Amino acid sequence: MEELKLFEQEIINAICTYVADQHYVYPENVMVELTYEDDEGYGAEIEVNGKIQSPLTEPKVVEAIRKWLEEEYQLDPFAVSLRLDIEDAEGIVAYVNE
Repeated sequence: MEELKLFEQEIINAICTYVADQHYVYPENVMVELTYEDDEGYGAEIEVNGKIQSPLTEPKVVEAIRKWLEEEYQLDPFAVSLRLDIEDAEGIVAYVNE
């Protein structure tokens, strides 16, 4: 498999689905803003049904993406390498290699 690139919107979709499963709500009820801090790495600010939740840390963002890869791409989530990056034109992206 060649390298798969997940754009920012797909990462947000993955996190919405992940958080919705945890809170027993529809993904449409989850708002996500991706973040990056030099000292903390990648993360996400989360709102569920209009209520602010604890932010997701980078390991949880990666976990959400891995779950998305399994469900949407039928990939073994632990057999792939995953790298997050920031690109000027596209924002936060994820590179996936099998």
